Amino acid sequence: MLIGILAGLATCALWGLTFIAPRIVDPFSTWDLTVARYGIFGLVSVLLMLHPRFRPRGLSVRLWLIGLLLGGAGYVGYFVAVAFAVRLAGAAVPPLVIGTMPVLLALIANWRDRSVPWRTLAPPLVLITAGVAIVNLSVIEAAGPEGRGSLLLGVLAATAGLAIWIVYGLANAAVMHAPDAPDGVHWTGVQGIGAAIGSMALLPLTSFSAQAVAGAEMANFLGWALVMGVAGSWIATFCWVVASGRLPLALAAQLIVAETVFGLAYGFLFEARWPQAAEWIGAVLQLVGVAAAVALFSTPQAEKAEPENEKAGANPGLS
Repeated sequence: MLIGILAGLATCALWGLTFIAPRIVDPFSTWDLTVARYGIFGLVSVLLMLHPRFRPRGLSVRLWLIGLLLGGAGYVGYFVAVAFAVRLAGAAVPPLVIGTMPVLLALIANWRDRSVPWRTLAPPLVLITAGVAIVNLSVIEAAGPEGRGSLLLGVLAATAGLAIWIVYGLANAAVMHAPDAPDGVHWTGVQGIGAAIGSMALLPLTSFSAQAVAGAEMANFLGWALVMGVAGSWIATFCWVVASGRLPLALAAQLIVAETVFGLAYGFLFEARWPQAAEWIGAVLQLVGVAAAVALFSTPQAEKAEPENEKAGANPGLS
C-alpha cells in the first residue's frame, strides 16, 4: 500500500503543474499547449513501444478501445477545461473546485458499497463545500461586476474538468481492478496514443503558424510542452496506474487532494503572492474535510452499514 500512496502523491505533484502551465506559455494558446503536450505524450508512448518491454501484446480490442477513449476524451478534455478555468478564474478557484473530486468519488463508492453511514459523511462534506464556497465568493466579490462573468465561466470550466476526472477515475479504476487488468506500462502507452489522437482534432484551433519560430517565447513554450508531455503526462499517468492498481478506489481518490495543495502552491508561486485570508480559510476547510473523509474510509469496516430501519425507507439515489 505504501508504494501505491507514494505513486499517488507523485502523480498529484506532476498533475498540479496543469494549474500554471497554461499561463506560463503566453502568448501561446491553450490549444497550442494541449496539442504539443499530448502529441509528445503519444510520441513518447510510441517510441517506447519499439522496445518489447513496453509493447502491449495480448491486449484485447475492448481494452484498446477503452484506453484510447480514456486518453483522448479524458486527458484532452480535462486539460482543456482546466486550462480555460485557470485563464478565466486565476490561481485559487480551479484547484479548489477540482479538489472536491476525492470526496465525490468516495461518495460514489460509498453509494455502491455502503462502507460508512451517510450521516458520518455529513461533517466532512459540509467543510469541503464551505471551503470551496468561501474562496469562490471572495474571488467573485473582489473581481467586481466587470470581472464576474469571466470568473463564473472559469468556475463552469473547472466543474466540467471535475466531471471528466470523475468519469476517468471510475473507468480507470474498474480496468485496473479487473481480472484481466493490463500491465501498468502498457496501459500508460495506450492512453498516451489516445491522447495524441484526441489532440490532433484540435490542430485547426492552434496558432502555431502565427507564432515566431524562434526566440525566448518559443523556447519557453517547447520546454513546458516537454515537461507536461513527459513528466506531467507519461510519468504521471504511469504513477496513477500504479496507485489505481494497489489502492481501493475510495482511498486512491482521497489522495487527489494533494493535487489541490500542489496546484494552489504552484499558482501562488507563479503570482508571487501569499494567499489571501479567504483563500487560506477555504483551503484549510477543504483539507480538513478531505482528511476527515480519508479517516472515515480508512477505518476497516467501521460502522459498515446504516441501521436496517434507516435503510428500509431510504432511496439510494437520493441518500
